[in-house]
Amino acid sequence: MDNSANQTIKRFKQIREENHYTQSDFAKVLQIKNSTADIERGKTKISGKVVARLLKEFNINPLWLFGESIQKEIQLHSGNVSPKIVTIDSHNNENIVLVNVKAAAGYPHNVQDTDWYQQLPAFDIPLPEYRNATHRGFQVEGDSMLPLLEPKEWVIGKAVNNLAEVSNNTICVIVLEDSVVVKKIRKNKDVSVLTLISLNSEYLPYTIQAHQIVELWEVNSKLSFNIDANSDTTSIKQLQEAMLALTSEVRNLKS
Repeated sequence: MDNSANQTIKRFKQIREENHYTQSDFAKVLQIKNSTADIERGKTKISGKVVARLLKEFNINPLWLFGESIQKEIQLHSGNVSPKIVTIDSHNNENIVLVNVKAAAGYPHNVQDTDWYQQLPAFDIPLPEYRNATHRGFQVEGDSMLPLLEPKEWVIGKAVNNLAEVSNNTICVIVLEDSVVVKKIRKNKDVSVLTLISLNSEYLPYTIQAHQIVELWEVNSKLSFNIDANSDTTSIKQLQEAMLALTSEVRNLKS
């Protein structure tokens, strides 16, 4: 057994002992069979379900459990959709953290882990539109927001403190408890329920509970690298062909 595995087992046992549980009682809390003895002996690996229960019941940071962070506890979402961590540069100015598709998969679980954010690239845009507010960049995954947003493009979102700040039908980056999505938000009469809408008609709208939102970022710009240098030329050529065809038809009518 390697040192990292030993450390994880020690920390798992530490949680149990600090909360004064027997191995059998701890197993009941974590919703696993029998006791936690096999985990503490290193015979059984800690499952994702157990990690999730440790987070929910004891606010245990998964990265701390596996020895990748010094921050032991993180607080679960309590209705506040503002950023849980704000990063600054060497001059104490806020910067824009970039969350790519791969990082987005772990974002909800590390949303309060300062160590995790240090692994992400960050930059500053010296324009007035990005001053006096917190912004974050997210990479678009999939084609659900076509034609406005292409897969792999980046959107820049402005931090939102509460849902009341967001206008109806605004495009946002929504950080949920288990995923990050880019959708148009539609508010309902029942304020506890929101409808998330894709711009691509092949994807149906769906509803979520407002309390499921961990963070909310209102999209106000995007970074695109899919510029078609021939698009204008093609459009002009098509317009010219259409005009020639129309002129020909007019001439035929006159004759």
